[in-house]
Amino acid sequence: MDSNHNVHSKVPIVESFYKSQVSSVIATGTDFSVFFILSRLCGMFYVHANVIGAITGAVVSFFLGRHWAFRRKEKGLTGQAIRYIITSGLSVFLNTAIMYWITESFGIEDYISKIIAAILMGVFFNFFMFRYFVYR
Repeated sequence: MDSNHNVHSKVPIVESFYKSQVSSVIATGTDFSVFFILSRLCGMFYVHANVIGAITGAVVSFFLGRHWAFRRKEKGLTGQAIRYIITSGLSVFLNTAIMYWITESFGIEDYISKIIAAILMGVFFNFFMFRYFVYR
């Protein structure tokens, strides 16, 4: 095993989980900020604002994951980007569907539904997809 092997090996799961959660908080902050500006200040329909916010947060998340949380920048950018787009597209769709369902079915404020959906997606979908599919 050469000395470069350790530099390019996968980040230990506990470290990547922690860093992934920090990255998620930063990306979620970006997502929620864009959502708030578009829905509250610009008057955009909450579903549309959610999609734009989620995509903006996803871009932030991709670069933090690639360069910091999972340190997989030695892998091909194109392959990671394609897998990330697939994962993020599914995540945005599920997140928006959950948010819409909670808001419309239970009469809960959209921003509270957004928080609930974000937590569910972050814990049960995003981390595992990023670690084992996107940044494998």
